[in-house]
Amino acid sequence: MEGFWAVFSPVLRVWFTSLVVLIMLPAMFGISLGITETYMKILIKTLEWATHRIQRASRAEEILKHSASNGLIQRDNSSLEQEIEELRRNRPKSAERGDFTLSDVLYFTRKGIESIVEDDVTQRFTSEELVSWNLLTRSNNNFQYISLRLTVLWGVGVVVRYCILLPLRITLTAIGLSWLVIGTTMVGFLPNFRVKGWLSDLVHLMCYRICARGLSATIHYHNKQNRPKRGGICVANHTSPIDVVILANDGCYAMVGQVHGGLMGVLQRAMERSCPHIWFERAEMRDRHLVTQRLRDHVNDKTKLPILIFPEGTCINNTSVMMFKKGSFEIGGTISGPAGIYDPQFGDAFWNSSKYSMVSYLLRMMTSWAIVCNVWYLPPMAQKEGEDAVQFANRVKSTIAQQGGLVDLDWDGGLKRAKVKDSFKEQQQKKYSHMVVGDDSIENVTVGNADF
Repeated sequence: MEGFWAVFSPVLRVWFTSLVVLIMLPAMFGISLGITETYMKILIKTLEWATHRIQRASRAEEILKHSASNGLIQRDNSSLEQEIEELRRNRPKSAERGDFTLSDVLYFTRKGIESIVEDDVTQRFTSEELVSWNLLTRSNNNFQYISLRLTVLWGVGVVVRYCILLPLRITLTAIGLSWLVIGTTMVGFLPNFRVKGWLSDLVHLMCYRICARGLSATIHYHNKQNRPKRGGICVANHTSPIDVVILANDGCYAMVGQVHGGLMGVLQRAMERSCPHIWFERAEMRDRHLVTQRLRDHVNDKTKLPILIFPEGTCINNTSVMMFKKGSFEIGGTISGPAGIYDPQFGDAFWNSSKYSMVSYLLRMMTSWAIVCNVWYLPPMAQKEGEDAVQFANRVKSTIAQQGGLVDLDWDGGLKRAKVKDSFKEQQQKKYSHMVVGDDSIENVTVGNADF
């Protein structure tokens, strides 16, 4: 046993020293030694070679040109009124029996069949299908055994990811979280002077950058002149719990969320000592007015960090942006809306909380090749005169979707676990009734955004 430790101890010291000098210290100060860049270049070349081999073996290159995410159903953006008018084009209207024709049934039948085969909502809560296999076991079911070379390469990749990258990433993440708890606790004992805020920002940035290295995250920030300012609100599309780490690598934010126990609770209490984050008890979360008032008080203090909110309320698979809940847009102040887009070629950042626990999800992240993300900072937006909170939320959502090349959907992300609200069904019924009866007293209603 003594002989084992005599050999293992020097190896452990060298490994830990290399970890601190080559990864931790550069990460803490936002410096790159080129290790990640070199790793990404090798990885890209390897995946390109694997894709070429798959194309040669499959002899079906057209499969690779069309992503499965394009869907089975090709839909247009026509409204209910436009599509029904198209069906009725060659049919005369009846003045006695209103504007109903039997062909209207075809529209509803077709929409029902389309929804059964492939609806617009549930596919947003599953991982995006890749164009080609990225040598991860869980990537793509369309590619099985291709060749001996690819099989050997996949086996080497398993050894690299699980035996080298996984221990390294777990160590970095543990160090980052430990330093976050220790650093914020120590800063919390300082008096409330300007130096306390500066040290708090420094500790948060260092810890998030170490945790990002623990995921081999490569993040590209665009339009940095539009970064959120103090006393504002930052709303972003939501793909993963690591969205916080991605955004906080380039600036500090005040977090909003429910009070938790366990490790998450320890982190929340430590962070709150050094920085005014906003945590709610479960009973308080149901009090919409209390939540709004606390957020408004925070925004009105221009010395406090911008609030980071994910108004979708759930994780979406980074192919679309779903309904933004209006509560975040009733607070007032300036809204900044960064758009975050992950590259699924190197690892799937989407968290399917219905399928994977947090521990399982983090294990998947740490055994992926890397996490590659682009963040576009959008110009600050303010509520226009005569614009209500729902319209403002939709405008911000559309801007984020357009910048990120995502599908802009009006559906509520709450449909991940709930049924369609009766109000939406009534909306469609009123629209059709208006066409048939021609009653001007029946007004079209919009789907109201939910609260927080």
